[in-house]
Amino acid sequence: MDMKHGSERDGTGLILGIESSCDETAAAVVRRGRETLSNIVASQISTHALFGGVVPELASREHLRNIVPVVRAALEQAGVGFPDLDAIAVTRGPGLAGALLVGITYAKSLAFALGKPLIAVNHLEGHIHAVLLEDAGEGAMEAPGQYPILALVVSGGHTHLYLAELVGGSWRYRNVGRTVDDAAGEAFDKVAKLLGLPYPGGPWIDALAPYGNPKAVPFAFAQVKTKVKRGEAAPDEGALPRTLFSFSGIKTAVLRYVETHGMKPSIAARQAALGGMENPKAADAVALCDSQTLDLIASFQHAVVGDLLRKTFRAAEAAGANSLLVTGGVAANRELRVRFTAEAASRNVRIAFPSLALSTDNAAMIAAAAWPRFLAGDFAGYGLNAEPSLRLG
Repeated sequence: MDMKHGSERDGTGLILGIESSCDETAAAVVRRGRETLSNIVASQISTHALFGGVVPELASREHLRNIVPVVRAALEQAGVGFPDLDAIAVTRGPGLAGALLVGITYAKSLAFALGKPLIAVNHLEGHIHAVLLEDAGEGAMEAPGQYPILALVVSGGHTHLYLAELVGGSWRYRNVGRTVDDAAGEAFDKVAKLLGLPYPGGPWIDALAPYGNPKAVPFAFAQVKTKVKRGEAAPDEGALPRTLFSFSGIKTAVLRYVETHGMKPSIAARQAALGGMENPKAADAVALCDSQTLDLIASFQHAVVGDLLRKTFRAAEAAGANSLLVTGGVAANRELRVRFTAEAASRNVRIAFPSLALSTDNAAMIAAAAWPRFLAGDFAGYGLNAEPSLRLG
């Protein structure tokens, strides 16, 4: 049975967002897609750090443990109760099936009990709205003349390029780029693990890179050619060229460098030392890295950011986009922000990033993305299910 409501409602404008796609249990209350009243995130980093990556079964168990107290905390922080809400929004995918189901099942039960509409949100669209949520005022992305917007969603699980446009009050997306193997954030995590750094590895690479020479190790990226899969239509002549990323090669190149330069003993010693610390800091890791390791880290980050930068701005030029937003966990990387900002300025392209708090998975972005759907009366039914491989555009 579908829940149908009118597109025009006189209400509070408050939407409770719920996010549980991976290893963060999150809930937030956002007013009219713009004003964040609360944003609570229960991290599972300590649970998964022992395994060097997310264990799906453990993630689901932690979501079950955290979902009720996290939602309660979000309402308390916002100073509202369940009756004040206009709708419940939840991530439907992409993500881990079991993790998604925890959030979806809770959201459906809550919406049914309260008689509130349920709104299903694509996690990737949520990341885009993490920028739009904070990007208000004169010259904002949603102002006339800003379209098309090119959005780079870059995280541990995703590296995608989308053309985004607001049409008749609804956002439309066109996928114009993707990774053919590892996501950029996944490569950061795997290289960090390879070098004996804790999980999640991205922030450790970011913290250590400034201590090395980014030109010491010359990494190169092979050109990735577009292949039309069986059953897929070939691109129309004159269509926007598709941008493809690949990060498995540079991960392998780092491994070979480690092996040929005899770095494994020092890596094992560093891993043991950091693993024995209760709360290691960047300074501790720097002290345990020789110049060769720091140069390798700096060169790896410089190469990955450079590849993202070149292909993103090439796509922006091809699409005629004069506005760019960069979002997702990797958007918190300092070198990426500096280099992308400088390149955008040189090309007279407007660029925006989410705050650090909204770069990683959170529920405020889900509630913000739900607002246009609420206005359009685009509600989900009680049969809503998880879609782990859900696409956007």
